[in-house]
Amino acid sequence: MARGDRQAGAARRPGSFWRSKRLTELTAAEWERLCDGCGMCCSHKLQDEDTGEVLLTNVACSLFDAQTCRCSDYANRSRLVPECVKLTPDNVRSLCRMLPPTCAYRRRAYGRPLPGWHPLVTGDPRSTMRAGMSARDRFLTLRELKKPFKIAPRKGNAPSLG
Repeated sequence: MARGDRQAGAARRPGSFWRSKRLTELTAAEWERLCDGCGMCCSHKLQDEDTGEVLLTNVACSLFDAQTCRCSDYANRSRLVPECVKLTPDNVRSLCRMLPPTCAYRRRAYGRPLPGWHPLVTGDPRSTMRAGMSARDRFLTLRELKKPFKIAPRKGNAPSLG
C-alpha cells in the first residue's frame, strides 16, 4: 500500500483524532498516543548562544531505554531529570526546534500530516523502529560514554545521529 493510501485509510479510520483535532483539543490519552516513540527527544542537545540553533547529540538521557526508545521512568522523569522538558499543547510550538522534523507533535503543531510510518497511520506500534526512524542503536548513555561525544548534523528529514 502506498504512503498516500495509508494516510487516506487512516483518515477514514474511526479514531483518527490526530487529523480532526487541534493539539489543544486532544485528551491526555490522545496526546500520549501522538508520540511516535522515536526517542529523539531523549537526546542531550546543544544550543548555540549566538544563533539559537539547536544540535542533537548522540548522547541519551540517563532514563532512555535503548530497547524500547522510551523513557524508563516516564511518570517520574521530571523529578529524576530536572532538565527534562514536559511537552504540552501550550509549549510545543516554542520547543519545536528541540524536536526532530519528523516529530508528530512538531508536525501537527504546524498543520502537517503524520509521516506514513507513524504507528497511528500504520496501526503497528513498532513501525517507527521498522522504518529506521527511531533512536535505537544510535545513542550512547552518559554511563556508556567514555570519550567526548560528537555532534552529528541532521541530513534531510531523517533524524540522523551519527
